[in-house]
Amino acid sequence: MKIALIGATGFVGAALLEEALNRGHQVTAIARHPEKLSQHPNLTVVRGDAYDSSALATLLAGHEALLSAFNPGWAEADIRALFVRGSQAIIDASRQAGVRLLMVGGAGSLYVAPSLQLIDSEGFPAAYKEGAEGARQALNALQAETRLDWTFLSPPARLEPGARSGRFRLGGDELLMAGEQPAHISVADLAVALLDETEHPQHRRRRFTVGY
Repeated sequence: MKIALIGATGFVGAALLEEALNRGHQVTAIARHPEKLSQHPNLTVVRGDAYDSSALATLLAGHEALLSAFNPGWAEADIRALFVRGSQAIIDASRQAGVRLLMVGGAGSLYVAPSLQLIDSEGFPAAYKEGAEGARQALNALQAETRLDWTFLSPPARLEPGARSGRFRLGGDELLMAGEQPAHISVADLAVALLDETEHPQHRRRRFTVGY
């Protein structure tokens, strides 16, 4: 497939890039700092801005899917506003280009009880709340879409470095648990899940989650 990727230099995006290239896909990495990416025969790196929907739509032309691991950066003071603005620009560009959008979001919008999302539960870490709220609003924007072909992947509560096993559980809108503890997954296996979904869609216009 011909796949575009946003966030290829980040924690999640780097894993998505490696998985996509290992599967033989042609990948266009859209990056603000192309010099950070190594050369590969199946990789094209172009300079782009995730906040510029018109320019982004032009770059997306001719691709079958866009994988978005967009994150403004946890150090940004206004991470919520930036997350919302960037995610909306990516949504608008995908719609304009007629490209399927597969977006990696956060665990905060997963449900831990009826009508209670993790972000609203007692004890949710304050340091991550603004970013998690931005990701929740991105999911809300996708769910309001009437024309875009989209999928949203929420990681489990614990997303960690680690090896690729290719074995994990799939879930829907509820936080996955491993006994009494929240489930976890390696970033490599999160990438496997999203590339599996890209190649063999099972969650069109839906959110799903994964975990061990």
